[in-house]
This record gives sequence, C-alpha cells and structure tokens, in this order.
Amino acid sequence: MPAQKAHRQSVKRYARNLSVRRTTRTAIGQARRALDAGSSDSEAAVRKAMSLLDIAVRKGVLHKNNASRRKGRLVAALNRAQTD
Repeated sequence: MPAQKAHRQSVKRYARNLSVRRTTRTAIGQARRALDAGSSDSEAAVRKAMSLLDIAVRKGVLHKNNASRRKGRLVAALNRAQTD
C-alpha cells in the first residue's frame, strides 16, 4: 500500500476515534471527581463511564483488557467510597 494512502486512512481513523476517546476520558474524569467529592450521583457517573468504555471497545478504539482494567479501578474506587 502506498504511504500516501496509508496516511490518508490513518487521518480518517484518528478523526473517527478521537470523539470516542474524548467522551470516554471525560466520563472517566467526571466519575473520578464525583468519587473524590463523595457525591451522591457517583454510582451513576461510574456506570456511565463503564458504558462508554464498553462502546470504545466495540468500536475498536480501546483494547478490551485496557477497558477492563479501567472499569475495575473505577469499581474499586466506588466500593472504597461507599464503605467510608
């Protein structure tokens, strides 16, 4: 495959994946902030972040093990926050 075509394809993939990656990172940040603040809606924020991580895996933006690790850390943080 010519390098120019490969570059065009990578630019398209980057643009397509950017919005998914951005929304996922935003949701994870919001969940972490809610957990740190001890907010009552922290469980909903964690659930939303986990859903977006699953969507990113389905779309091929994240590897399934990467998403699983992030989800596990979020749930562990949620459990710590709820026991305190």
